[in-house]
Amino acid sequence: IILMTDADVDGAHIRTLLLTLLYRHMRPLIERGWVYAAQPPLYRVRKGSETYDAMTEAERDRIVAEECDGSPDQVQRFKGLGEMNPDQLWETTMNPENRVLKRVTTEDAAAADKMFSVLMGDAVEPRKNFIKEHATDADWVDI
Repeated sequence: IILMTDADVDGAHIRTLLLTLLYRHMRPLIERGWVYAAQPPLYRVRKGSETYDAMTEAERDRIVAEECDGSPDQVQRFKGLGEMNPDQLWETTMNPENRVLKRVTTEDAAAADKMFSVLMGDAVEPRKNFIKEHATDADWVDI
């Protein structure tokens, strides 16, 4: 099973929901190593005939500075898998020769399950404590 979600915050939320479902109801799939998460790029940077994919803003900035001498011809942010052209989706996320897959471990799924329980569970106190503890961690809020 390969989970394909967007590389942004919304994709992370969807991946958390899917991992929680698999962990709670189909755990043997994870234990046997049959679950992977596709790692689509968030950015594509072009300079001349060269193309670079970046998974994070920091990686994008490094590519622009080091590979493009600070002046890329184009920086494209992928809004999501559905926004990619079919050839881009194949090239970056589906082609076995280029794609990046992360095998999901029981630890990954357990962490997703715990986070889901904290943020979406019936108990208010854990959610309140989480917000208090992490409110200042956000660099920006996607609302």
